[in-house]
Amino acid sequence: MSPKRALVTGGSGGIGRAVCRQLASAGHYVYVHAHHGWAHATTVVSEIVAAGGQAQPLVFDVTDATATAAALENVLADGPIQILVNNAGVHDDVVFPAMSAQQWHRVIDVSVHGFFNVTRPLTLPMIRRRWGRIVNMSSIASLMGNRGQVNYAAAKGAVNSATKALALELASRGITVNAVAPGIIATAMIDESFDTDAIARLVPMQRAGLPEEVAGLVGFLVSDEAGYITGQIVSINGGMR
Repeated sequence: MSPKRALVTGGSGGIGRAVCRQLASAGHYVYVHAHHGWAHATTVVSEIVAAGGQAQPLVFDVTDATATAAALENVLADGPIQILVNNAGVHDDVVFPAMSAQQWHRVIDVSVHGFFNVTRPLTLPMIRRRWGRIVNMSSIASLMGNRGQVNYAAAKGAVNSATKALALELASRGITVNAVAPGIIATAMIDESFDTDAIARLVPMQRAGLPEEVAGLVGFLVSDEAGYITGQIVSINGGMR
């Protein structure tokens, strides 16, 4: 596979960092996006460069349509983004009767409006090249539901539906659109929510997945070998049902 230009939103977090490393190790030039985490994004870039890859940080708020458009316009001035991983997302967990409007809208804004704000400007350049890979980070919560995450499950469910519809629109243009739905993955966020006993009870493999395992799946979905896979929601969850 020839090197491409890739953008990973939320690239400074646990899964995002692993995805950035994976894409860079395949020879792609990676834009490591963050919102507030400039320092974390530059750390990821430094790690990639130290390993012989190419990357640069990119900071903007995906929920701010104007700021996102301006940032992407600068990036597109150097050529199209051919690989997009929409990984940015937030949790704001609380049982539904106690959920505030702010908690609902914040989670929806990042995952759903962020998907629109980032993806739409990048599709026409992909169409002109007749090649592209879009991977949207979903969650097993969108497939199974989860107590205290009605907002998050709704947001990721919308991402799943958008994935399927956009895949149909772009399939004839050589562009694939898929979603990855991780289960319990060993990140700082998960460490706060699940202890060892809970993981053993919930996951048939009796362990949390690794960010690198999620990144490996993303790496395959953006490869030439995955060119006939589109419109799919692929869950990586250790056997959870």
